[in-house]
Amino acid sequence: MDTSEATAVGLRPDERIDTVNEQIRLIQKKQGLTFGTDAFLLAAYVRPQRHATAVDLGSGTGIVSLLLAGRQKAKKIYAVELQPEFAELIERNSALNGMADRILPLCADARTLKPVDTEGEVDLVLSNPPYMRTDSGERNRCDEKYIARHEVFGSVHDFCEAGGRLLRHGGRFVCVFRPDRLSELMEALRDAMLEPKRMTFVHADAASEPCMVLTEAVKGAAPSLRVSPPLLLYLPQAADGNRRILTPEAQAVYDGCRLFY
Repeated sequence: MDTSEATAVGLRPDERIDTVNEQIRLIQKKQGLTFGTDAFLLAAYVRPQRHATAVDLGSGTGIVSLLLAGRQKAKKIYAVELQPEFAELIERNSALNGMADRILPLCADARTLKPVDTEGEVDLVLSNPPYMRTDSGERNRCDEKYIARHEVFGSVHDFCEAGGRLLRHGGRFVCVFRPDRLSELMEALRDAMLEPKRMTFVHADAASEPCMVLTEAVKGAAPSLRVSPPLLLYLPQAADGNRRILTPEAQAVYDGCRLFY
């Protein structure tokens, strides 16, 4: 990135601009919250709904909203973020990518969010809830990362309840979560009147246990769950220990925001 671009976007000393794919440029804090594979997977798992209004709960830098907008998977996206500095970052990232008319930053707490905040019930809610309880794992020195990874301002139940409140009947809730807490996720979805309909387990490779689980639920639907074949991220490890190679399915997630399950 040259100096003129940094000046044009108002880049600050503690920030950098990364190229996510051929479409998206992303301002991120050098020492703060960044995005990972789970963001790509979540966006890829969303079925395209070109005329849909969506809500992205816990949007962070706005990466999932940007991926959805960039691939025409929703018409309008409310990017909900509790931390004001990141809500402001979402606004800047939307402007940087020419998507300010489609991505609407909303600095709010998911636990109190209501349809009036999104101009009515929506078609799609997506979430990457904090994976860890507050009493598990080491306390991250960076408050931003700690809030994003631990259930400080909302549990998986809170995020599912928000989805249940915001969605219209028949609307879809899509989330990525940890397999070891799957029973909690299922309970939270059912309590929110969100019926799990589609699920995919994500593995590093064929020899590894699942590291993530993707789930799509429908508000008010009848029980019927389809579990897809697992998604493997990498081909088998080479004997010489060289860099791991993505499977074709995982490559499509990164390159095209597509997951054919």
